[in-house]
Amino acid sequence: MTKTSMTAAARAAAKRAERVRGAPTPTARPTDPEPAKEVPAETPAEASVAPEDDGADATPTGRGRPTLRALALPALLLVLVAALVATAVLGLRYRDGVRAEEARREALAAARKAAPVVLSYDYRHLDRDFAAARDRLTGDFGDFGDEYRRTTSKAVGPAAKKYHGVVKAAVAQVSGDAPAASVKSASADRAVVILFVNQTTRSTRISGPRVDLNRVRMTMSRTSDGWKVSGVDAL
Repeated sequence: MTKTSMTAAARAAAKRAERVRGAPTPTARPTDPEPAKEVPAETPAEASVAPEDDGADATPTGRGRPTLRALALPALLLVLVAALVATAVLGLRYRDGVRAEEARREALAAARKAAPVVLSYDYRHLDRDFAAARDRLTGDFGDFGDEYRRTTSKAVGPAAKKYHGVVKAAVAQVSGDAPAASVKSASADRAVVILFVNQTTRSTRISGPRVDLNRVRMTMSRTSDGWKVSGVDAL
């Protein structure tokens, strides 16, 4: 390169450097701040459906298994049903107990009144005595009343007429007015009563009256007409 060329190149470089120095230096513009994103407010509906953090109901997998609350509801219903059944059973037992106690009193009183009528007769008015006795008995055909009719018509009646038989029965007294009678068992509609009965017998077959103390078991049954005798057995 010639001296002239070097000189020209140097001048050109100097001019470029001078232009660069004279050019205004750009200043950094502050960046516009990014507007803050508005967070939507939680609506009441969303707040109400937020799941509760209940550690007792949680399962290891979080799905596919019944919660403790779901298991407790059927158990609670079973306990409630069991309590209602127990209350009903106790109520029935109490009612049956009350009725049984009532039956004891009523059946005992009915037996005390029936025994003298059923176990007595007089040959002079057998039809009247036997009819009065049948009014104290249960049923007619196939029941104790039917059995009583057959016995009195075929055995007791003929013998009483033949020998002029008279039988007078009375419930024995323990002390004072207390009868010698007690209830062996009782339910709401049936009772078994034990009575001590004195029977005074007169007839042409014996000389003078004969007194027999008999222990009698009378079965009493509740009917639409009250308590009546459904069975008599000598013990």
